[in-house]
This record gives sequence, C-alpha cells and structure tokens, in this order.
Amino acid sequence: MSGLKIVTIGGGSSYTPEIVEGFIRRYEELPVRELWLVDIETGKEKLEIIGNLAKRMVKKAGVPIAIYTTLNRREALPNADFVTTQFRVGSLDARIKDERIPLRHGYIGQETNGAGGMFKALRTIPVMLEIDQDMAELCPDAWLINFTNPSGIVTEGVLRYGKTKKIIGLCNVPIGMEMGVAKLFDVDSNRIRIDFAGLNHMVFGLSAYLDGNDITKSVIDKIADGKMGSTVKNIMNIDWVPEFAAGLSIIPCPYHRYYFKRQEMLEKELEEFSKGETRAEIVKKLEDDLFQLYKDPALDSKPPQLEQRGGAYYSDAACRLISSIYNDKGDIQPVDTRNNGALAGISPDSVVEVSCVITKNGPRPLTMGELPIEINGLVQQIKSFERVVIDAAVTGDYNKALLAMTINPLVSSDTMAKVLLDEMLEAHQKDLPQFSAYFASKG
Repeated sequence: MSGLKIVTIGGGSSYTPEIVEGFIRRYEELPVRELWLVDIETGKEKLEIIGNLAKRMVKKAGVPIAIYTTLNRREALPNADFVTTQFRVGSLDARIKDERIPLRHGYIGQETNGAGGMFKALRTIPVMLEIDQDMAELCPDAWLINFTNPSGIVTEGVLRYGKTKKIIGLCNVPIGMEMGVAKLFDVDSNRIRIDFAGLNHMVFGLSAYLDGNDITKSVIDKIADGKMGSTVKNIMNIDWVPEFAAGLSIIPCPYHRYYFKRQEMLEKELEEFSKGETRAEIVKKLEDDLFQLYKDPALDSKPPQLEQRGGAYYSDAACRLISSIYNDKGDIQPVDTRNNGALAGISPDSVVEVSCVITKNGPRPLTMGELPIEINGLVQQIKSFERVVIDAAVTGDYNKALLAMTINPLVSSDTMAKVLLDEMLEAHQKDLPQFSAYFASKG
C-alpha cells in the first residue's frame, strides 16, 4: 500500500495534537496513510479523547490519514515505517516525586536533570527496551524516533542494550534556540543555522549563521544584554551575568541554568516549593485544562494553550526529521545519535546531540572536533553520569545507581546521594522492577 504507517507510543499525551498538526501540514511531502496512537490501560480515557480530536483535525484538513487507537502496541507495530515515543512511566505523579523529594533535601528538583532526571531514566530505559524487542520482531525496518526524556540517555540505552540501530533521539531545545535567535534578528527561522554540539539538555551552539554569514558574536552580545531569555516554557528565565555570557563566547541552552546558575535556580524552586507547588504540579493543572479543551467536539485544531505546556516546536522537530529521512533530503538538523567521531574526546559509541546531515540512511554527524575547554569538563562529567545510569537502569545494580547519583554535578555528595537514592527508590518501587533484588534485601 502507498503511504506511510506511523505509530506513536504515548499517543494519549497532551503533545499528540502537535504531531498530528505537523503531519497534516506536511502531507504533500510526507504521505501518512495510517497513524496509530498507542497507550496503556491507565491512559485509556486520554487516548480516546486524543484519538477523537485527531480524527476531527484530519477531517477538517481534508487529508486521508486514518487514525487508530489501541492499548496493545503489538497490534499497532506490524509493518510500521516510523515509530515515535513520547511516554512518561509513572505519569505526572512520578514527575512530582522526582521534583519534590530532592527539593525536600535542598537539591534541584527537575524532571531531566539531577536526581529527578536520573530516576526518569531508570524508569524509562527498561520500557524502551521492551518496545525495541517488539519492533525487532514486528517492524524490524522501522525507524524509532525517540522524544521520551531524558532523550539522550534513553536513546543510548537502546543503542547499547537493544536490537535496533535505527533509533534517533530528538529534543525541541535546539530548534527552540534557533527560533530564539531568529526572533533576536527579526528574521524567518529558516535563515538561521546553528552548529550544535554536546549532549541532550547539555547542548551548546558553537556558531550561529544568518544566510550563511557568521553572527555568533552578535548573538552572544545580545544574550549578554539580556535580550534572549529561556526558550522553553518549563525553565525559569534568569538572565546571565553579562561578563559570563561574553566569556563563554558560545550559546548556552536553557538547561545550562541548572549548572551555571545552580544557586539562583534552586532558590527559585525552593520558593515555589514552600508555597506547595512544583513545576510538575503546574503542568498537571495545565494538562487537566488541556484535556477539558480536547473533549470539546467542536474543537478540530491544536489549541494555542498547548504552547504553555513546554513542548513548543515538537511537531516541527519530529515531523521535519521524519520527512527528511523519508525524502532523503540531506539537510542539517540537530539530533541525538552515535558520536562516531563527531566530538573528539567522547567515545564513538556514545550518544551525543550534534548537528547532522539527515539522509534516508539516518543521521551523519558533522565533525565538530574538540569541544571548547570552557565546557569540555562539564560535558564529560555528564556523559560519565549518563553511562553509569544506563548500566544501573538495565542491571538494577544499587551500587551503580549510587555511583551515578554521586557523579551528577547537581548532587556531588555520596552521603546525600544515598539519602536521595534510597528515598526515591522507595517512592518509585512499582516502576522499577529491575531493582527487585534490592527491594527484597530491604524486607
């Protein structure tokens, strides 16, 4: 049959209207025949709501995309061309724990960084490996496009321990940075290109170009002047010290505030925490409001309120990548993929977030050489953390998990790492079956 079959795992996500809109807008170059939305039993109601909205959206657009919903991914996967993943193990309740427990002990509470990000990875990697196993059996030629956070760690977990090598991690942060630079210069974003290098949520813009002309210094000057704030909704906007931005001389991503402005970010988080609210709880309220909107049978397009959720440009990132693979475009996009020598000093089999040429055979990383000395140490430390987290996620080794927690620069204390690890293991026990031996030893 002509046309593409795409499967979205985590189809009941509030983000799904983004990707549906993206497929509709690109239908002429990306002829999606079937879109399967997959979720689990606890997400049944949301999946039904999203499925109905998706059907209204494609009907309004007049495109022949058939929408299917199922709670059984093995029903959806056979002969898929692309599989996208956007799920959250333990739902937003797990994210609330990831944020609240570290904050209770005076540490950054964040869903993809520090202790919270580590536990999101511990819960997610085993599930991704199950999906990988099903894909190897049911759609071995499909591309797996992973948007599930922490995207880089999860992608590397599959590449190290799974069967498929056709997995690409994706994040909306780089495209948001490009959009931010475009706004600084009041130009269309397709005239901006940034050379990205680093890791997921630890990526830097080494150089920026407008119509092929290097504008890096101008961008840095504008950042130093406070003219470019956080480009994602879920990161508080605290301006950089001008002299720091000038000294760094490359473009930081919003998540770098957790490392270079750790004290200020922690104080802001603790202030909100003292009022009884974390970002996760704000998001949960936003989700509830969104799904009330989604239920409206008159709604047949993505509502503007979705932009407050923090997933801006998701459809642009995901659908652009899928279209470039399908059409063998050879354009340049930042993705999470095997390093293969693109960044010197990081092992070739590690996953990095780097600008790549996108072809029908997947991404070809552009060679960026040595990272600037100013950031190389931090990137190396985070990569060490990621590697140990992946091993702990697969093996359930408590000692490895403690080591990973301690290595992370947002913890950096084996004593406090043990306190956080023990408390968070207990809080997430139902979603961490690989640690069954540890739980059994605790009686």
